Formats: sequence, C-alpha cells, structure tokens
Amino acid sequence: MVKNRSLNRQINADLNQLLDEDSTLHGEYREQRELYEAQPGIVRNFIDAQARRIADALVHNQPQVGFSMPDKIVADTANPDQTVSVPAQQREQMVGSILNHITRTDTRTIVRQHLYELEGSNKPAVVACARVIKYATVSYMVNGMLPSGRSVTYQTAEGEEIPTIPAEDNSQPESAITQASDAIVEEGSSDGEARGELQVPFVPYARRFYLPQWVALDDIGHLLVNSVNEAEAHISSMQSFLFVLHSAVSLAPYMIAAPEYQQKRYGMLGQLINQGRALALFETNRMINTIKIRAAAHELNRGLSLSMPFFDDQDLQMRTRDFEVIPAGRIMFVPAFVVRAARQEQVKVIQDTRLSPSTRKYLRSQLTILEKAFFHDPRSV
Repeated sequence: MVKNRSLNRQINADLNQLLDEDSTLHGEYREQRELYEAQPGIVRNFIDAQARRIADALVHNQPQVGFSMPDKIVADTANPDQTVSVPAQQREQMVGSILNHITRTDTRTIVRQHLYELEGSNKPAVVACARVIKYATVSYMVNGMLPSGRSVTYQTAEGEEIPTIPAEDNSQPESAITQASDAIVEEGSSDGEARGELQVPFVPYARRFYLPQWVALDDIGHLLVNSVNEAEAHISSMQSFLFVLHSAVSLAPYMIAAPEYQQKRYGMLGQLINQGRALALFETNRMINTIKIRAAAHELNRGLSLSMPFFDDQDLQMRTRDFEVIPAGRIMFVPAFVVRAARQEQVKVIQDTRLSPSTRKYLRSQLTILEKAFFHDPRSV
C-alpha cells in the first residue's frame, strides 16, 4: 500500500477547516448524503457495488479502474420520485491505464480528476451519478473498509497538540464471550457492585485505546505481544487505517464532516502516535542492551555507529537517527564515548526544524536514556 509521508500534516489541515455545523463542508456533506439517500434501493445497491470497486482500486493503487453508471438516477432531491436517464454512451467509465503503473501515478489523483470532470458535465444525470458514486465510495471507505472501535478519550501531553495519552475509565467494564485461555479474568468492578468474574480479551491498558487488538506495547515500553515483528505489524495496520481515511478525504474533502470520520481519525491517530513512540522506546532499550553485551565481549573496539529509532509524528512513520559514537579504527570502547555522542546529538536534534517540536522532544528523551545508560563519572566525559 502506498503511504503518504505527509499524512498527518494533511489530515490535520483538512480537519482544521471543519469547526462548526454551518461550515461549507458540513453543508456539502449533507447535500451529497441526501442525494445518495434519495436514490431508489435498486440504484443504491448498484452504486454501492461500483463504490466498492473504486475504493479497492484507490487503496491498492491499481493503475486502472472501471465502473458503471446506472441507466436512471434521481438528479434532484426536491423531486425524489422523478428519475432521469443516463446517456448510454457514458454509462461505462474507465479510469487510468497501464502507463500509470509505469510512471507511478497516484490512482487517487486520476480518479479524483475524472469524477471532477464528470461533475462538470452539462447533463444533469451524469453530474448526479458522479456525485452519488463519489459519496458512496468515500462512505464505504470510512464505514465499510475500517473497523469501528471503542469510545475513547485521549489527553494531550504538556506542550503538544495531538492527544495521545489514553484516559483511564473503568466505569463501564465490557465483557466478551471468549475461552478462558484467550482472556484475562478480572473480579468485581470499580463501582463495588458484585458482577462475578469478567472475562476480557485484552489487558486493561490496551482497552483504553480505540482498537485494543492493535496495542502492542504498554505505557513503559514493554511488549504486550509475542515479538517485535508483531508489534511492527500492528503499527503498519494503524498506518493503513489512517491512509484509508486520508484517501477518502482526498477524494471528497466534505467527508471530514462525517461523525464517523472524525471519531475514527481521532481514535486511531492518538493510538498510532502513542504506540509508535512506545515501539521507539522499546527499540532504544534493546539497542542499549546490545551495546552492553557487545562491549562486554570486546566487540566494539573497531568503531561504533548507531541508528537511533524514533517515531515521526508528522509523517506517522518510524525513522532512524544515524550518528557516530567511535570512529572506525583500533580505539578501545569506553562508555564515556556513548555519553558524549548522545549529548552532541541532542544539540543537533534541538536545532533540527525538519522535525516537529513533539518529535524532537521524544527523540531527545530517548537520547537522554542512552546517555544515562552509560554515564558513570562526569569527569570522564
């Protein structure tokens, strides 16, 4: 799946346009929804099938996508009982070509442009078809392709803009029908009411997030899953989730007015950033242990360079910060070299305006952890 490096910045900009019920985007969203709902059931079913085809092509960046228009459609919500015929020569539509795959053209761009051209037609039936198909496509992407999660509240850390810290709420414990081997057992409830044993499939910390099944690390960077590969797979799933949301908005900006979009975007964005940072912390601690083991085995006396993992909360990607600790050559490893390199890199991070303030904050925190892990006598640095 194609990932957009500026995903978070773009969906943040999109959402900032939507602040009140009277906004243009709210009005356009209601208009398109009403036009879709005005269609007869058989037409809606036909449109929905085309929408699924288009949505799959967008998400998987297929070079070509074909779809069909119905033979008749309601073009005016003021007259829902009156349908107009769609010209036969325009009912079959094909967007893109094999050349797009070679040139790596984004399918979303060509589909958006094609639907825009159809909406500019001088034939009301074609215009209505384009609008209804677009609405059905983005609605399916938001509501049909993505799972719904829990109702959650995230808190914003001091000096940050995006809420990423899950608020604890034990007022409404939820049960699940599972085997005892698949669940943890909790007794009673927070309000003192006796309810017997409660079986839940996720640890309490995971249940504070939008989709607990994709929570791989706890609040101190410990794995809740079986392997790092599994944790990375969860991160990838969350990135794909947000990619689908952004793809829907890039096709129809009014979709940010949909309550389902706002709920899913809020729930998943906070969860992804939280888990991305936790994975970076876990990888940092693992790197520290590896350095200590190799140092004890005298395997670091020919130089040392590090790749510090960190989560970029603008691009929503795991990245690495590369820096040299000991130049290549016959130089004995001394812990003070790591301390000095970590401090020097912190200074560079402070000045790196390519990263957001919150990303710099957490990267510096990881470098501080690295520094403290090898700090002994300040006079030796």
